[in-house]
Amino acid sequence: MSNDILSIINLRTYFPVKTSQGKDVFVKAVDGVNLKVERGEVLGVVGESGSGKSTIAYTVMGMYKPTGGKILFHGQDISILSSKRPLLLKKDLQIVFQDPGSSLNIYQDIKQILELPLKVHKIVNKNQIKEKIISLLQMVELSESYLHKSPVAMGGGERQMVSIARALACEPRFIILDEPTSALDVSIQAKIINMLLKLQREKQLTYMFITHDLSLMRNIATRVAIMYLGKICEIAKTNEFFSKPLHPYTRMLLSSIPVVSEEEEAFKPKKIKSTGEIPSPVNIPSGCSFHLRCPERTELCYKEEPTTVEVVPGHFVRCHLYQGMKLQGEIAGIGDGY
Repeated sequence: MSNDILSIINLRTYFPVKTSQGKDVFVKAVDGVNLKVERGEVLGVVGESGSGKSTIAYTVMGMYKPTGGKILFHGQDISILSSKRPLLLKKDLQIVFQDPGSSLNIYQDIKQILELPLKVHKIVNKNQIKEKIISLLQMVELSESYLHKSPVAMGGGERQMVSIARALACEPRFIILDEPTSALDVSIQAKIINMLLKLQREKQLTYMFITHDLSLMRNIATRVAIMYLGKICEIAKTNEFFSKPLHPYTRMLLSSIPVVSEEEEAFKPKKIKSTGEIPSPVNIPSGCSFHLRCPERTELCYKEEPTTVEVVPGHFVRCHLYQGMKLQGEIAGIGDGY
């Protein structure tokens, strides 16, 4: 029996736009992504703004309809909009958004916000709803006094804790965390991260943790995936990823992480200087999409798009530099190896 809770196969999510000349073109937000999430792990998906990481999250949740490919949740194809999904499936898949201020109804108090999923999914009997809500608040380290507070009367960290409690109310198996701490103060970030990890252990949850903060992943993620312009550049187990980064883009990101000691500096990859600018997702260059910024580019990088290869077990990279280092064969369009 497979241990994969989520399988993303050749996923493509394009958005039509019009140019100034009135021509129809597409923003290729996600373009041929293959990814698997194992039960009980924390998969970190990291990338710059516009890399497509949040689009993956919203497509998995059914907020966007994929242009192509498949999304399998426990082997069931869920490549449809959320409105067409069965209620049981919606219960098992939850998301925590980056900005809790926009995802919580400011015209409801916390009791009303948390009781809605309990009623919709019939988690407990009606006479047990208040008790369950108090239990959820305690789970995220908030007291019973928050029951009748409005989201606008709370701080950003408290609102995010309520968002987490709302996701937990459905007793899900899989939660997507879309940059859940990036809008918060550093002191609050640490508290929420520790709480999320504690809940993950206690509830045996599976997380897809989306972030632009690569340094955050070292102590959180089981595996790390790097995205660039709608594609995955590299994916590996966390220890392997930080000790032996392969893709020039990955090494560029790691070398730019700020450190506070010479010892930490010694562990960083050699500084890679990026040249050029990030191309527009409407006009992605031919060949490798990173070649305009890559200091290690060759003539092949201009002409051919690289395929993803497994250079050591569990470590996949999409780069021409490693095309000859195949242990288990090339992973083409459908990505059997992720």
